[in-house]
Amino acid sequence: SRHPPVKWAQRSDELCITVELPDAKNVKLNLDPEGKFYFSATSGVDNTPYEIDIDLFDKVDVNESESSVTSRNICYLVKKAESKWWSRLLKQEGKPPVFLKVDWDKWVDEDEQDENRECFTLLRF
Repeated sequence: SRHPPVKWAQRSDELCITVELPDAKNVKLNLDPEGKFYFSATSGVDNTPYEIDIDLFDKVDVNESESSVTSRNICYLVKKAESKWWSRLLKQEGKPPVFLKVDWDKWVDEDEQDENRECFTLLRF
């Protein structure tokens, strides 16, 4: 299976993870409290399988996390178990995988985060 492109941004208390996969079908997401993030779906005429299996930097609150699937992408709002700025998205150090990019449209620096919540609240239906 292939990796779909993934973009991410954060606030001190939550992450926004966007899987760029138009017309995704059979979407499955497993998120566990330790931060294991598993996504799979199919897309395209030939139902190409896509999959992501990553370990997030720290623990998350599964019950407070939510997702929304649109025809263009799948957005996950992942609540951090502890409100603190993460130095990176993944537990492993080193160069992140090529399919993973920072979502600069939603990114803010730690000291600017209060005035920039709109992109995160847009996800809440």
